[in-house]
Amino acid sequence: MTDLTGLNPADRHRAAAATFAEVAGAITDWDAQTPVPEWKARDVVAHLVEWLPGFLQSNGVRLDGAPADAAAPAEAFAQLTAAVQALLDAPDAHRVIATSMFGDKPLDEMVDQFYTADVFMHTWDLARSGGIDPALDPAFASELVSGLEAMGPMLQESGQFGTPVPVPEDADPVTSLVGFIGRDPGFRP
Repeated sequence: MTDLTGLNPADRHRAAAATFAEVAGAITDWDAQTPVPEWKARDVVAHLVEWLPGFLQSNGVRLDGAPADAAAPAEAFAQLTAAVQALLDAPDAHRVIATSMFGDKPLDEMVDQFYTADVFMHTWDLARSGGIDPALDPAFASELVSGLEAMGPMLQESGQFGTPVPVPEDADPVTSLVGFIGRDPGFRP
């Protein structure tokens, strides 16, 4: 397990994507149910492949090399990872992007905040669809929970996350995160 908290956006993406890719490589049934009732394992990858290029395009950033679809999920994620990593490793990765929703934000920080965090959370979804217990960084999970909680009711009203699932007060940070975003921490396929 890599400590993601002290990394810059490019290195955090590299590490989070590597963990997701490791889980994707272990998936044997891409039609297995995930903790998200509407999604099968392949839908987790499709979600990542579909939303990021459009999100970046709407903010004036082209993601060269992104896959057109996730027909072959593990390969599509690898292709997406390479495209995102090239963007984050570019000399101008820290350029400021004017966004309609978030104001001016450095590109690498925007990708880190929205996409890399999404990869981290969806690693759990994909892993659980295959009966895998992923080794996710508890410190980063704790940071994400704190940031998401600070958004208050707006987060749940956005429709991007399910209704929080209660977890014990002494739950570990990863369990707290998945419960907060509406996943049943005890999910088994």
